[in-house]
Parts: sequence; C-alpha cells; structure tokens
Amino acid sequence: MTIRKAKSLWNGTLKEGNGTMNFSNYSGPFTFASRFEEGKGTNPEELVGAAHSGCYSMFLSALISGEGLNPESVETEAVVALGKDDKGPAITDITLNCSVKCEGLTKEKFEELVVAAKENCPISKLYAGGTAQIVLKAKLEE
Repeated sequence: MTIRKAKSLWNGTLKEGNGTMNFSNYSGPFTFASRFEEGKGTNPEELVGAAHSGCYSMFLSALISGEGLNPESVETEAVVALGKDDKGPAITDITLNCSVKCEGLTKEKFEELVVAAKENCPISKLYAGGTAQIVLKAKLEE
C-alpha cells in the first residue's frame, strides 16, 4: 500500500484567518476569500479537482494502453462545484472534461473506456462510493 501525506495549518477565525496547505513540493496559501470568493491563493476544491483530474487521466491512459494503443495525451479538467446542503458547504458535483489524442482509438472504444475510467479511478471511487475509511486522531494543545 502506498501512503501519501498532505498537511494544512489554519490560523484565526474563518473569515479573517488564513492558512497554508503543504504536500510534496507544493506549499500555498488559502483564505476565506480564496475559497468562497475570488481571493488569491488556493482552496480545498481546487486540490480535489487536481487530484481527480490527475487520477482520471492516468487511469484512462492505463485503460487505453491495455488495448495495445499508445495515447499521445489525455488532458482532463475537473470543475468542482461548491454549494450548500442542509449541513453547510458541500461539493455538489464534479464535472470531468476530457480530451484524448490517440491514433487507432475508435469512437466506440473511447466511449467505453472513458466511462470505465470514471467509474474505476481511485478518486472517482472515493467520491462516488465512500470507499475510504476516515480515521481521526485529534489532540487539544495546551
């Protein structure tokens, strides 16, 4: 099993505070404005979109390669909508816009593989079926 880590730190209140998200070679700020308005910095939804689009593209490439084809490119944009439900802010949907360049890939096979990738990439499975167990370890600093 592969384990990856990401970390964030938030300082202050929701609206006046600020934070930083860190993983691998990335460190970036986020604020209330960058999440709910049009402020500078990133937000969790952009990172969800990056994770989903990257996972989907890699999974689709693997499926195409499994057909004996060599994809030149698989480009995916994830559009993540943040709305509200009865408990507060919620991701309401994710739209994957995908474009593939691959010599020899028929329209019929393409349609089959894009659906299979949507249903089976690990991030799609996480969001669609709740496949991850979430374990919480929390402590209150004195």
